[in-house]
Amino acid sequence: MFNSPLPSDPDLLKSLLEPLLEDFQYWFGRSQALLENERITFLEESQQANLLERVLTAQKEVTTTQTLLNATDGKVGVETDVLMNWHRLVHECWGVSMKHRSNQVQ
Repeated sequence: MFNSPLPSDPDLLKSLLEPLLEDFQYWFGRSQALLENERITFLEESQQANLLERVLTAQKEVTTTQTLLNATDGKVGVETDVLMNWHRLVHECWGVSMKHRSNQVQ
């Protein structure tokens, strides 16, 4: 894959980022609810607390990004590294959720 700059057209950038940021909020919200309301038995309590802390931090970052995107009428982008960090965290949370659900069935 090649690295290409994000489009400079604010409308295009906004149309791509808004739904992506909403998706991150959705999945971080679900992860927060799971981590706050369930005991994840295959994680140590400190690991669960750390994951929750990272989710809460990411939620704040996404909220800030959404605010800036709206305040600048789509003229603010997000570093690819930041997006990838959020994506990795969502992926980690999905894995924890799937394993937790699987353990409950057994």
